[in-house]
Formats: sequence, C-alpha cells, structure tokens
Amino acid sequence: MNGIDNPLSSTLGNAILRDVTLRDGLQLTGKILPTERKIETVRELLRLGVPAIELGSMARADLVPTMANTLEVVQALTADELERCWIWVATPGHVAKASAAGARNFQYCLSASDSHNKANIGRTTDQSLDALPEAVELAQSVGGKIQLCIATSFTCPFEGYVPEERVLSIANDPRAAGTTDIVICDTLGQAVPAQVSQLITRVRNESPARRIVYHGHDTWGLGVANTLAAIQAGAAMVDGALGGLGGCPFAPGASGNTSSEDILFATRPGWLNPEVFGALVHLSGKLLEELGEPNRSKAAQGAHSKAAAFEWVMPVL
Repeated sequence: MNGIDNPLSSTLGNAILRDVTLRDGLQLTGKILPTERKIETVRELLRLGVPAIELGSMARADLVPTMANTLEVVQALTADELERCWIWVATPGHVAKASAAGARNFQYCLSASDSHNKANIGRTTDQSLDALPEAVELAQSVGGKIQLCIATSFTCPFEGYVPEERVLSIANDPRAAGTTDIVICDTLGQAVPAQVSQLITRVRNESPARRIVYHGHDTWGLGVANTLAAIQAGAAMVDGALGGLGGCPFAPGASGNTSSEDILFATRPGWLNPEVFGALVHLSGKLLEELGEPNRSKAAQGAHSKAAAFEWVMPVL
C-alpha cells in the first residue's frame, strides 16, 4: 500500500508480525489442537503472507499439554516453511531435540525476575543464562538462529515492577553473545506505551546490536498501543495471536496476547489487503470456535460489522 492508504507507513518502518497463536496462544486453552490442524494453520498463515510464526514450545507436556505434539508439527513441515517458523526453548536439551526434528529458529526464554523464572522454567535466571552459551552453540552448529527472550520485562506476578536496569543487565550479559535477536516481553500486559517506548529505546541504544522483538499482551487494553510504541522505538518484529488468544500458565493475571488482526489492521503491511484480512479473520474465527475460546479481536468485530461502505468490512455471504 502507498503512504496515502497507510498513513503509518513512514513511522512504522519494516516491522513484521510473528503470529504466536500455536504457542503462547494455545497455552491456556482447554482443548488440544490435533497435529494435522496445527500443520494446516501454519501453512494457511504462511500462504496468506504472515511473515513469521511461532509454531510451538518444548515445554513439558505434563505441564503444558497443548504443546505435546510440537515436534510432530516440526517434522511435518518443509525446510522452507521452517525458515519462517520459531520454536520456544528454555534449555540446551530443548535446542538439541528441536533441531534434530528440523527446527532452525529458536526462542530461548528466561525471565527478568527470578520468581517467574523458577515458576516457569524451574531455575533461577542466572542458571538459565549459564546454560545459554551451550544453546547458542547448538543452534549455530545446525546453521540456526537463536533469540534471547526476556519474559516479565516490565512486571512480574510475584515481585511487581521490574527495573529497567535488570532487563538491560540481561541484555548486556556476555553469556548472551551469539543471540541474533532480543525479545522484550510484557508478559502480564501491564505496561503502558511510554514504558514500552523507553525500554525498547534503551535496549536499542545500550545493548549489543540485535534485532529487537516486542511481545505484548492486552490485559489492560493497551496491546496495540504498546505494539505501535515498540515499533516506533525500534522493534523490527512484533508478536500477536489470532483473536487475542493466549496467556502464560505460570503468570497469574496474564490474559491473551495482543490480537494479530488488531496489529495488522493498525499497521497495514504491504502484503495485507481487505481480502487477505478477511481470510485471516475467517481462519481465526473458525479456530477459536473449535477451541471453544472467545474472540477478543476488536478488528475482527469490526470486520463483521454492517458498515458495508468500508472496504475492510467482510462481505455478507
């Protein structure tokens, strides 16, 4: 789209969406999505033009049952498809198992707060950092990429406010050398745009040069606003989930991710048009219906409205 169609294009740059429906989105659902349905969803998202996907997690199946078939999904995808897909890992062993299945893009996650890291991963943040160099080496040995993902970058459900200096100390830790991206996470969705802008700016200016990724939640209704603030501050990739699905099982108070539809409607990337947007809204609605989950996307609601003169409204079939 040109600058007239997309008035935000000059300020939003080339930031891309990573859809995390199949990982963060599914963590709290009561139903397990079959392997074939996950594969279909990955391929449909890629076909529609979504640039990147987080397809699952190496979390223990007894703790997060909806992730149990992640490696089956990885094994079913082609190398070209996997180039655009990411997998959540927390240990070198996770990287080894995922890479053996064919994965090449890894998101190594730890928390800025020890309390959440212990609840989520079963170790301190420092122990997670100690293991990171081995994870980086394993990823590099298969020609892969690995992100440093910092959960609870703004607030922790057990400790409250997380100081920016804590996040920056992790971002600058020499044990993170070799990570290609840094993911700043508003795990609880409690940040406001000024906080997001300030932290992303500081990470950009005060830590090693890496692509910055922003992962937000919409708990307090600021998911899109925070995402736009992150992009304007320098984030080159932002996470979202279809219909605002998701939440962390080890973070009391966290609700769904920022909706992918809402992010896309706000940013209008060049590959998106009303027809593609309608297909995404349809895909999202069908998936959420299967899972028995509510659709929290305001843009999806708008797409089903009766304002027929607006090109982004879906035609009544």
